[in-house]
Amino acid sequence: MRVRLPQLEPGTVWLVGAGPGDPGLLTLHALNAIQQADVVLHDALIGPDILDLARSETTIEFAGKRGGLQSHTQDEITRRIITLAREGHRVVRLKGGDPFVFGRGHEEVLALIAADIPFRVVPGITAGLAALTAAGIPATARDSNTAVTFATGHFARGTAGKTDWKSLAQAGQPIILYMAVRTIGPIADALLEGGLDSGTAVAIISEATTPRQKVLETQLARAQADAEAAGIEAPAIVAIGAIANLREQIADYMVALTTDTDEDRLITLETP
Repeated sequence: MRVRLPQLEPGTVWLVGAGPGDPGLLTLHALNAIQQADVVLHDALIGPDILDLARSETTIEFAGKRGGLQSHTQDEITRRIITLAREGHRVVRLKGGDPFVFGRGHEEVLALIAADIPFRVVPGITAGLAALTAAGIPATARDSNTAVTFATGHFARGTAGKTDWKSLAQAGQPIILYMAVRTIGPIADALLEGGLDSGTAVAIISEATTPRQKVLETQLARAQADAEAAGIEAPAIVAIGAIANLREQIADYMVALTTDTDEDRLITLETP
């Protein structure tokens, strides 16, 4: 099978979604970009298996942000992207998940527009959906929910941020949280105050789609304590609501996609 894929031109920036972690979940466009890049500026969540797909002569630069740790500022990252493009490099800004889902891709695109830098945005599989599927949790089910809400848990620790958690609690639909390991306690408290039952099902999936994936099934009132006891760490996705209960019907029958044996297929794709 032959697939025609676009060229990454010098002086151009591609914002590329790397998906949830498993290299097999990269899109062909993402792989094509990585293998053409002169420079790859990657987020903290991009694993070595994905970075190893770049050419040996490609420059790999860390440009990530880690909650609670010293990180590059967004302005520093944006300035670096623009500088590299103006120097004539083929630049890939590699982001976990999808660039436009809690990934600050919008801010970087606006900066590129202001700097008159040509760019392309390559969608990626967002972790909020991939983590659920990998854990055997349908994001939607006809007899369970008619909608799903994505929200971020990234805000000042010890607060519930500016999100209207009461309204989300009263909507009666599942809530999928990104970046909420550190803040699941205040979020749970806010949802309980908003009317959710203390026994509402919760599933926390850490390092989804990787061999290190861990799934914790708990309830809303115990979510923080159980996550701490289980040693759950970021990156993780939190599913709150009836869909979390559906895992017991599916998970035990699923075959994992992780590749750990000598018999696994090795696929080589040529660069353009």
